[in-house]
Amino acid sequence: ENKAKQIFRDKWGVRQQLTGEMMPSIIDQSPRIGSLEELSHYHPPDPAHPAMLNQVRNIVTRFKGKMAIGFLGEATFAVQQYLRGGLEQLMIDYAMGEELPKRIAGMAADYYCELYRNVIREGVEVIVLGDDYAGKSGPFMSPDHFREYIYPGLKRVVQTCKQAGARVIKHSDGDLWKLLDMIVASGVDALGPLEPLPTMRLSRIKAAYPKVTVVGNIDVALLSKGTADQVRQRTRECLADAAPGGRFILSSGNSIASSVQPELYQAMVATKNRHGNYPLPIPA
Repeated sequence: ENKAKQIFRDKWGVRQQLTGEMMPSIIDQSPRIGSLEELSHYHPPDPAHPAMLNQVRNIVTRFKGKMAIGFLGEATFAVQQYLRGGLEQLMIDYAMGEELPKRIAGMAADYYCELYRNVIREGVEVIVLGDDYAGKSGPFMSPDHFREYIYPGLKRVVQTCKQAGARVIKHSDGDLWKLLDMIVASGVDALGPLEPLPTMRLSRIKAAYPKVTVVGNIDVALLSKGTADQVRQRTRECLADAAPGGRFILSSGNSIASSVQPELYQAMVATKNRHGNYPLPIPA
């Protein structure tokens, strides 16, 4: 809509702005869908859009057999925020017991189930779900509201992906501990990247959920502003904490943001290559 300001209207009809990072920022503060009546006339995106599927085919052709083919998307929570004008309004909806967010979640789940079936059919092997459910102090919503408004759609999307033959990784920032039972019960194969918080220690999560892989969690701030020695030390600590017994993927605690220094990222990878081979004689 505004190339100079890098503003565009996304597939849900919501205005967003490019930020220079992986994810854009929503700038619409008024609800895109204001009532059940408006929702009844709303047309969701095409889950078989030719340009999108062609892009997937190109990536699969280029990388199949060389590395895992992943597809980053969402389940339902992000779409509820997009169409209700942001997190604050959505939390009010939950508190008021509104039906509209449930219907939006159902529509979003329909879309994503079909989308993921399509891309898995084209060769995608891993679906990464990126809805953030929490901040550093805990979840945005109560466990009861999560169970009512988010869990049904999340489980349906996860189970659809698994039935189609893909693995599912669920990412969220923040302290998820109060929601983890439900997130794991949805059937996800892995949790992460997880933010490095005291409550989200990877070994603790592995012990509590012995069938789930954990992903993380070198702090992005350390990879952006630390020293190579600090990164190497933290990487060794992370390997010692989470790698024994398998079910661990080393990564940053969020993403490789634009602030990450290449030499610090390389220090993390080199330390993993040196100390991350099984069996694991990891020095402290």
